[in-house]
Amino acid sequence: MYGILADAMVAAHVGYVAFVLFGQLAIILGAGMKWQWVRNPWFRGLHLLAIGIVVLEEFMGWRCPLTTWEEQLRLLAGQTIDGGTFMGRLLHDVLFIDDVWPVKAIQVLHVAFGVLVVQALIMCPPRLKRADLPR
Repeated sequence: MYGILADAMVAAHVGYVAFVLFGQLAIILGAGMKWQWVRNPWFRGLHLLAIGIVVLEEFMGWRCPLTTWEEQLRLLAGQTIDGGTFMGRLLHDVLFIDDVWPVKAIQVLHVAFGVLVVQALIMCPPRLKRADLPR
């Protein structure tokens, strides 16, 4: 059971990263193509919060809790840290590129992506509802 929960945790982690990456891609494309949904304040607020948490973790030197929980569940399941099942290993390898890039480079990428999100927030701000004024 713990192995399944660990796989679910790494899948949620991949989903989190996908939301940040593909959400930003959608914002950039949507700004140019005049897609109104990319200006939704809830979407933009959640997107900013998601990358803001990652940037805060980098500045504070905190380890991502999703990674910690996944590792704890894997240990409880008697599995290795890098994933016990095929799907667990696949998702883990998609998410963790520590073997390819130095940790410092990944930290810089996280912060740079946070700056990109803030820049997009300024250049393509969320649409705030205006109160209907009497005519």
